[in-house]
Amino acid sequence: MKFIILILIALICIFIGYIFSKKYKTRSNFFQALLYLCQKFDIEINYSRERLKNIFLNLDDKYKKDLKGIDGNYIAFIDKEVPLDKDSLFKNITFLKDSEKELIFSFFKTLGRSDVDSQSKEIKNFQSRFESIANNAQSENKKYGSLSIKLGIIAGLLIVVIFI
Repeated sequence: MKFIILILIALICIFIGYIFSKKYKTRSNFFQALLYLCQKFDIEINYSRERLKNIFLNLDDKYKKDLKGIDGNYIAFIDKEVPLDKDSLFKNITFLKDSEKELIFSFFKTLGRSDVDSQSKEIKNFQSRFESIANNAQSENKKYGSLSIKLGIIAGLLIVVIFI
């Protein structure tokens, strides 16, 4: 019975490490998808003059999944179902820092508010800011993502060794 409890404790420690690792990977994927969205906006707005809602609806499924519902929340704003505020835009998103939320919110707030040339310049400005955050998130994922799992394994094994 003691060994079963120790194995459960070790598995819980490994699972906690996996959760932390997933947070870093989710952040990295989110910002990569946001960069892709900026690139798509810039291309679609400048060349095909596509509407915002259609750009969101025509996103690749991989990037839609990595955006964690922000695209759907913004479409709900476009359809006038909800107001554009931080609570509705970042519903169920807990992995972003407050400064990142503020930057992303101001990006979505400025979409569709100006002429094509100004909009393109704003998108490129936000894209460069998102690139620095994406690079930081990617380096954190490389550094701390695998480290979290390893620490979970070590903590689990340490607890098992202490109690044996």
